[in-house]
Amino acid sequence: MNYLLDTHTFLWYINDDKQISRNAVNAIASPGSSKFISIASLWEIAIKLNIGKLELDMPYKELSNQININGFELLPITFLHTTTLTTLERRHNDPFDRIIIAQALTENYTVISKDKNFEGYQELSVLW
Repeated sequence: MNYLLDTHTFLWYINDDKQISRNAVNAIASPGSSKFISIASLWEIAIKLNIGKLELDMPYKELSNQININGFELLPITFLHTTTLTTLERRHNDPFDRIIIAQALTENYTVISKDKNFEGYQELSVLW
């Protein structure tokens, strides 16, 4: 199974945060799964750190190491992803969520997210 982690899911997983669901942890930890982090998530984290809306328990540079040791792969944003974005319903306006949704739809990945806004996209597979 291929999973694309939402930004909060990634942060909660690497911090062993109790807010993450058991289903999410099991899917991420499954040896047969491929786990992706969108470059948009790193962009979101960097912006929120810069404007003071987020604090990390580690230096930002450590996220690269966390991606590697947890077996995550970075998913770049491609032209095809942005093409899907242009056809996405306007269920909400968060640009980071919208590109993650577009990437998951394009790549046929299941998104791991607690965000209820993701559930409004019928063709999107969401796990929590």
